Amino acid sequence: MSESTVETRDRADPPDGAGTIPGEPGLWVFLLGDMVIFAVMFVAFLTERADDAAAFAADRASVDLTIGLTNTMVLLVSSLLVVLALNAVRAGRFGSGSWYFAAGMGCAVLFTALKAVEYTHLISSGHGPDTGPYFMWLFILTGVHLFHVVLGIAVLAVLCLRARRRLSSEGPRRVFYEGGACYWHLVDLLWMVLFPLVYLVA
Repeated sequence: MSESTVETRDRADPPDGAGTIPGEPGLWVFLLGDMVIFAVMFVAFLTERADDAAAFAADRASVDLTIGLTNTMVLLVSSLLVVLALNAVRAGRFGSGSWYFAAGMGCAVLFTALKAVEYTHLISSGHGPDTGPYFMWLFILTGVHLFHVVLGIAVLAVLCLRARRRLSSEGPRRVFYEGGACYWHLVDLLWMVLFPLVYLVA
């Protein structure tokens, strides 16, 4: 299909996404439900920490923050790249959009690799999930979040392929781009809460 044909189709599609909530209602039900699950786990973590604050603080002090801080920057950059990608495909710049999606996916892969290094270092140092309540919660919370990151890699890969095929972001197709972007921003948001809660607050 030629570029002129795609552009003609894009102009024919009404911009029904303008002024509306990104994605579709079903997506937001899923995202809000996911946030509720994490909120319950955060409350359980805080409750158990309050019961033995000294032990939690001592265990937290033994964790190196280098990888956690690096991963925080990686996710922030990835969210920026996804924003740029979404803006690019909305403007019909599919080549730039696919590149930004690919770069965001690369950040997600880097996050996963760094998390694997962190887990390996913790376990080899004798700080596995069975070491104590703090490390149990560290592995549970970051592990569930890591699962979301891995799923996000697949989502960004699909968006990258759609942009390379120059599939329009107008009309019904917009939910794919906007929904995928919203999911990735949720992954970023959850880490922005999880990191200070688990790694920084004594």
